[in-house]
Amino acid sequence: MKKSKILIGAAVLTIAGFFAIAADHIDAPAVAGGTSDITDIYGFQAQDNDNIVFVANVQGLISPANTASASFDENVLVEFNIDNDGDAVADLVIQAIPRDGKMYFFGPTTPTQSGLNSTISATDGFDSVDISEYGQPANIETTTDGMKLFAGPRDDPFFMDFFRYGDILTPDNGINSFNNPGTDSFAGTNVMSIVVELPKTMVGSGESVNIWVESKRKQ
Repeated sequence: MKKSKILIGAAVLTIAGFFAIAADHIDAPAVAGGTSDITDIYGFQAQDNDNIVFVANVQGLISPANTASASFDENVLVEFNIDNDGDAVADLVIQAIPRDGKMYFFGPTTPTQSGLNSTISATDGFDSVDISEYGQPANIETTTDGMKLFAGPRDDPFFMDFFRYGDILTPDNGINSFNNPGTDSFAGTNVMSIVVELPKTMVGSGESVNIWVESKRKQ
């Protein structure tokens, strides 16, 4: 999914049966490689069948040598938008923003506004988790309402044979299929990951939900 200069990033997926992914590792020059660049979003059923997991990854292609020094940008707000009635309008939002080594989460709550601009939904309180450090045990916070929160570096889970894909797109070279197995072009690289696990009852009662993730930079 594409990104604009004002709304820094967006990616969309529909969850039916509670598993879906969307990925976008290589973007337009205006946003590629930046701290607001979204690489993947994931949605899937948790190990607890009553829960669902949302994942947003940013800052793709971080080398292991640079991962320890990588950090979330305190000027970038990441939003999980949730449409639970199929009208492509966000009914709920979960917002995440880092401050002083913690990731603060607001929601799920009804968005205060739509469009390119956002206001942090702090009226209903917030939860937080210490941002995990590279190579150290993961910090996972469980809230009083049953949510589980994580933020920190993780190995990039997305598999893509990017160079073979380029070969397939090249006209008249006779290559029209992927190898089996292919070569994971992203192997060994890391991302900065934000993970929210929450009860399904908190996102609605429909058979499926649409979610999209946006990253918005403070202006």
